[in-house]
Amino acid sequence: MTISIILIILLALIFDFLNGFHDAANSVATVVSTRVLSPKLAVAWAAFFNFIAFLFFGLHVAGTIGKGIVDIRIVDQSIVFASLAGASIWNIITWYFGLPTSSSHALIGGLMGAAMVKAGASSLVASGIIKTVLFIFISPILGLILGVGFGILIYRLFSKSVPQKVDHIFRKGQLISASLYSLGHGGNDAQKTMGIIAGLLFSTHLIDKFYIPFWVVIACHIAMALGTIFGGWRIVKTLGQRVAKLKPVDGFCAELGAASTLFMSTAMGIPVSTTHTITGSITGVGSIKRLTAVRWGVAGRIIWAWILTIPLSAAIAAAAYLLTRLI
Repeated sequence: MTISIILIILLALIFDFLNGFHDAANSVATVVSTRVLSPKLAVAWAAFFNFIAFLFFGLHVAGTIGKGIVDIRIVDQSIVFASLAGASIWNIITWYFGLPTSSSHALIGGLMGAAMVKAGASSLVASGIIKTVLFIFISPILGLILGVGFGILIYRLFSKSVPQKVDHIFRKGQLISASLYSLGHGGNDAQKTMGIIAGLLFSTHLIDKFYIPFWVVIACHIAMALGTIFGGWRIVKTLGQRVAKLKPVDGFCAELGAASTLFMSTAMGIPVSTTHTITGSITGVGSIKRLTAVRWGVAGRIIWAWILTIPLSAAIAAAAYLLTRLI
């Protein structure tokens, strides 16, 4: 293994760290904003379940990222480096502005941008891209529907209970729903970096067939868990309070709806955005009481950031690829 490959793997793990840092808000925003856990306890809770996710999920998402977005035959060190650079820079930009965008789609955009500069549009795998793009819309809608469904069910079941009792029950319930969501987050998101590293190892003939070595699995989960521990508090504020004000029962329903969506997507090998999913679920739960409970202006700004993620991360990665070729 050459020095350049080691450095690119380290960059991939830095991206995974940034993924956990950026998307920590997804895992802890609701449980922090409802004051069920303090920020420090919440990130430790989320990081633990991010890490152990490899015990519960297969590696289908890693396979999609590694060979289902661009033709594995054109992948080389420059493409992997440019993809990671594009995704990481976009993550830092959106973290600075407090926008809960998708690290997953930033990475996919980076892969597409670098691959198109090297080999043109023919290097893209249409089936994988179409499936991923469809779930940009499906995952938040599904999260919204499930969030609304769980919310209506819970509100009906506890309609005759006093508010203090409901609050007491779901302050404990949120510990379960937050752990399930963090498990789904780790299971889907960490696999994206695994796919990138496996693609690099395969393209440089360090492995003779495409698979995910166990050391890659562990390294990616550790990097994401560490990123989650450090957290992204700018985005916590946006998701936890600016989209809709949440009570513990609302947080429970939002996290359960989003976790269910992530579990289904990961089982199907679809790299979805945990950000999109939890935002859709929070919006759905917030709208149960009244539509005005959701701050649609904030939601609209988030949606624009979603739309721009793939093209702008692709543009940054394309520029990074051209720079590496010049150097």
